[in-house]
Amino acid sequence: MMFQGTKIYSIFTGTCPKCQQESMYKTSNPYVLRDVLTMYSHCAHCKFRYRLEPAFFYGSMYVSYGVGVAFATAAFVITHLFLGLTLTAAFIAIVITLIAFGPIIMRLSRNIWINMFVNYNKELAEKGKQD
Repeated sequence: MMFQGTKIYSIFTGTCPKCQQESMYKTSNPYVLRDVLTMYSHCAHCKFRYRLEPAFFYGSMYVSYGVGVAFATAAFVITHLFLGLTLTAAFIAIVITLIAFGPIIMRLSRNIWINMFVNYNKELAEKGKQD
């Protein structure tokens, strides 16, 4: 895989930031709302513990705000500037976009947050392949 070993890969796939071999989430579908943020406690491949400290993922709320603003800005630019819709229609499009992409924004924010503090380790990634 072309981007494996980079933070971008881990952020967009939701894999362990240390080895990028296993998913951090128990369900791969973010639209199972009951389990949208349900994560494993550690990676089955490299044994990395995802919660670096108690309440670690509270910081992802700040990232979520930025990601939400990016989605809202994109919705506004597309609807108002490109499609020429009214401001009211653009506002409705922003609300619909944020509701529709809410679960993705939540997971993406957690992925970005943990990848800010954890780096990829090639030795851990290859350890399981040799076993």
